[in-house]
Amino acid sequence: MERKILTEEHEIFRQSVRKFLEKEAIPYLEEWENEKQVPRTFWKKAAEQGFVAPAVDEKYGGLGADFGYAVVIAEEFEKVASGIGGIGLHNDIVIPYIQSFGSEEQKERWLTKATTGDMISAIAMTEPGTGSDLAAVRTTAVKDGDSYIINGEKTFITNGYSADLVIVVCKTDTNANPPHKGMSLIVVEEGTPGFKKGKKLNKVGQRANDTSELIFEEVRVPQENLLGEEGRGFYYLMEKLQQERLMCSIQSLASVQRMIDITIDYVKERQAFGKSISKFQNTQFKIAEMQTQATIGRTFVDRLIVDHIEGKNVVNEVSMAKWWTTDLAQNVAIECMQLHGGYGYMEEYEIARRYRDVGVNSIYAGSNEIMKVIIAKNIGL
Repeated sequence: MERKILTEEHEIFRQSVRKFLEKEAIPYLEEWENEKQVPRTFWKKAAEQGFVAPAVDEKYGGLGADFGYAVVIAEEFEKVASGIGGIGLHNDIVIPYIQSFGSEEQKERWLTKATTGDMISAIAMTEPGTGSDLAAVRTTAVKDGDSYIINGEKTFITNGYSADLVIVVCKTDTNANPPHKGMSLIVVEEGTPGFKKGKKLNKVGQRANDTSELIFEEVRVPQENLLGEEGRGFYYLMEKLQQERLMCSIQSLASVQRMIDITIDYVKERQAFGKSISKFQNTQFKIAEMQTQATIGRTFVDRLIVDHIEGKNVVNEVSMAKWWTTDLAQNVAIECMQLHGGYGYMEEYEIARRYRDVGVNSIYAGSNEIMKVIIAKNIGL
């Protein structure tokens, strides 16, 4: 199906991303999963090709690329493996906070490193016991002279172990009413005394995405590390979560299509009862259903991509897309594994990795239950 949201230039760019990943990522996936981390050398190579933070303005070393390029990178990386998505988080989730809310001095200081692979970034929202309830964060940042003193703990932080820069969601006013009005975003850099990283967490899936706990014990940072205005952190998060959840939908659909494609290839080759199992009506119906759902999802999400590029507020529709596409990815993983039979449960078959990788999609970027709460509220319930 032709996608009118992307230009010929985007598709040429897609081919360069695809060739790069075939050479620099696919042969090393197993090694990276065992190490629970994508090496910095890969980031550097990707940066040399313009795949790291391409949306950053040219004056800071980026390409000034439009959102269509982010879509291409997200899709092609996801087709290879969900576990190499740390660059996407850096590109499309963390760096946009600095682009939108950072001062000129902050942009010069951080964006110039964001495009070269010399600075890996993360955003620290989730805490033990808070989950999707961002307003309940307990990490505090207390003013002390011309500094903030940060104390708290974050968990499940993608890129956390590798990060050179972390945007930390803090409470700068613990007495604010309502509580979310006391939240701020403060940047903490690697090497700051009191900033510690826990071990790489042992996850069910997406194993190459390094994920860790972050600990802040009397971490002193200058007030110049505050992003935007004090007390506006929650509103900044709400503004940027639309793009984060849209990216989650884009990646989920790319994974869905990849699972369908590899399953079609498998059922054509697999023989049972004297013929290819692709000739059984059940197989044909299952794949026809999945491809229909994937096409419907792609049509909807492509429309949201256009709306997002045009600057429209589509939080409600993106919430719909996020829960629906991530649920679809899980359902498709189950169906495709079933069509692979016993071989689908073997690690040497890609569907096994896909099966364990998509499970978290319905949890991160706001759980699917939270997406439904947002939708219900926006339709007047």
